[in-house]
Amino acid sequence: MRPFRTHLRPRSLTAFASALLASLLAVAPATPLIAQATNYSDKPPILLGAAWYPEQWPESQWEPDLELMEAAHVHVVRVGEFAWSAMEPSEGQYDFGWLERAIALAAKHHICVVLGTPTAAPPAWMTSKYPDTLRVNENGVRDEHGNRQQFSFTSTRYRQFAHEIAAQMAEHFGHNPNVVGWQLDNEYAAPSFDPEAKAQFHQWLQKKYGTIEALNKAWATAYWSQTYDKFDEIPVRQDHENPALLLDWKRFVSDTWKSYSENQISAIRPQADKRQFITTNTMGWFDGFDSYTVHQVLDIAAWDDYISTDNYDWHSNGATHDLTRGYKNKNFWVMETEPAFVNWRRINTPLEKGQVRDMAWQAIGHGAETVEYWQWRSAPNGQEEYHGVMVGANGKPAPVYAEIKQTGAEFDEAGSALAGTTPHSEVALINDFNSRWAINFQRHNAEFDPVGEMLAFYRPLREQAQSVDIVSPQNSLDQYKLVEAPGLNVLPQATADHLLAYVKQGGNLLLGPRSGMKNNDNGLWPEQQPGPLAEALGGRVEQFYAIDKPVPVSGELGSGTANIWAEQLSAQSPETKTLMTYGASNGWLDNQPAVLTRKVGKGTITYVGAWLDPALLSKLTANLLSQAGVQPLIPNTPDGVEVCMRTGAQHSVLILINHNTTPATVALPHAMKDLLTEGNPSRSSVELPKYGVAVLESPSSK
Repeated sequence: MRPFRTHLRPRSLTAFASALLASLLAVAPATPLIAQATNYSDKPPILLGAAWYPEQWPESQWEPDLELMEAAHVHVVRVGEFAWSAMEPSEGQYDFGWLERAIALAAKHHICVVLGTPTAAPPAWMTSKYPDTLRVNENGVRDEHGNRQQFSFTSTRYRQFAHEIAAQMAEHFGHNPNVVGWQLDNEYAAPSFDPEAKAQFHQWLQKKYGTIEALNKAWATAYWSQTYDKFDEIPVRQDHENPALLLDWKRFVSDTWKSYSENQISAIRPQADKRQFITTNTMGWFDGFDSYTVHQVLDIAAWDDYISTDNYDWHSNGATHDLTRGYKNKNFWVMETEPAFVNWRRINTPLEKGQVRDMAWQAIGHGAETVEYWQWRSAPNGQEEYHGVMVGANGKPAPVYAEIKQTGAEFDEAGSALAGTTPHSEVALINDFNSRWAINFQRHNAEFDPVGEMLAFYRPLREQAQSVDIVSPQNSLDQYKLVEAPGLNVLPQATADHLLAYVKQGGNLLLGPRSGMKNNDNGLWPEQQPGPLAEALGGRVEQFYAIDKPVPVSGELGSGTANIWAEQLSAQSPETKTLMTYGASNGWLDNQPAVLTRKVGKGTITYVGAWLDPALLSKLTANLLSQAGVQPLIPNTPDGVEVCMRTGAQHSVLILINHNTTPATVALPHAMKDLLTEGNPSRSSVELPKYGVAVLESPSSK
């Protein structure tokens, strides 16, 4: 145990910045992770966990809490991410004794730790003495102390403090065998518009464009007399601006959060066991930054799994797991999830009894290695008093405790079979932050939500193929038989070339509405949509229309409607086939093509010019999957039963989840070992009750 001690921090910001740059260049890449929860062979391969805040409670309460955790099969806790004032109660004075005792006591109960750097909640002594560490909003108002995430992510002084607290923590805990990983900060979110942030943005632009003349050309600043004479004239705003400026601001924010991570990584990695991973916790479809950029410097991806609506939509939740898995193209952690309910939705309805377990197994099925609940115990006060917990403020288990305990026992039972396994998909969706930003800047129809478009295409893919990857446009596509890009609005030439090479080699590519409209500067391609892929398609978009009434669509795949958006297409090559046509509507669309397809090389390109209704999109998806030769993992599965498959070198694990409120029966293609039933009997079919789960093992066919 280390005593409370004083450390004098160097005060030269210039010296700090120079030292930081040198340390970043010297940071060695982390050891790659294998497909299990941690790199420690003595830890379980699948972990159940909770967020634990020992600094909020008397030490006399720690052991009773940990005893209850151990009884519930909790094997990991996240600690410290909001405890800066407890770690550094005054400037330069550090107290890690309480944290060392908490980690040691957790280890006594066979619980390992993910250590959070506390930089999401700076202490009052800092924000009072150094107000330049506080973020400034777009209206020029500086944040005050008393909440969280009130820091400026560009502040050199704040980064110095953040680097130092991370270095002090790494010195103490970098080789603690009970610390298996690090979480940087907590839920990166709000940028700052302070003078330092603006100056850094101008420097970023100058580095990208070289000259102001080049920027003016790329941004087409002759429009509205926006032409700039020097970089520091450029305004800094995140909406209602030149589309190129808005897109570059988002890219700058992404690069800045990446360097914010690197600042702390450079403090931790040189002093940490290479087996300790470094990550941060993201927030699903949050688009404040490009998560692919931010994850470049992290070891694994992790996200906070809170359902986005008043009721659990398992398709939507599963898609977000797949999105997170795609950030590093490997298994991930659920760093937080809800123990029945939260406190921040319009109506904080609870998950039904059985759905907490349902959600946990869905996470594992989609590639999670760990599921942690937020939080373990109600805080004695604070802004989140109504949030769901495993244990109440009185130390007694909440009703959901028993369900989580059952889930933890099942994780223990099936963990060894799941070790070394991961989902494998033959189909992929392309998620592009540049395109999502560009559409949101100029929706043209307020109902056109790019995430909603992604989910519309995801749902039939998931139901029919039963496994979907969500990947960036730069991702290797060789393993996929079908790739869908629902709204690839920003389509640089390099990305078009990448997609066309995939098609020519035998891939099947679908482009959704609004694809191929913009170049890399968020300006219009001179070629009509889909821009650099129009020639390969042998067709183009003649005009786009926001629509407020359903438009009839019919063709060889059946009939239905288009909603929200419809594009008038035209075939420019005799090899291009019209699959669907609009019926009578606004006159412009009448009898015009709605869906085009063409064989290119060994593959195909299909362009869907309308937001099709679910039934018609499902028929189109079935046609494309059949054409690509993609079969479901388990045929003839009842509606509402989710199929997840994780495959390793020697075996596969099938996870079946009945999201229905009525029982369902699933016939298996061959006999499998039931991992959640005593004795592990062999089964050729499974009876699933309401919210029932089955986990089955079979030899791998791969």
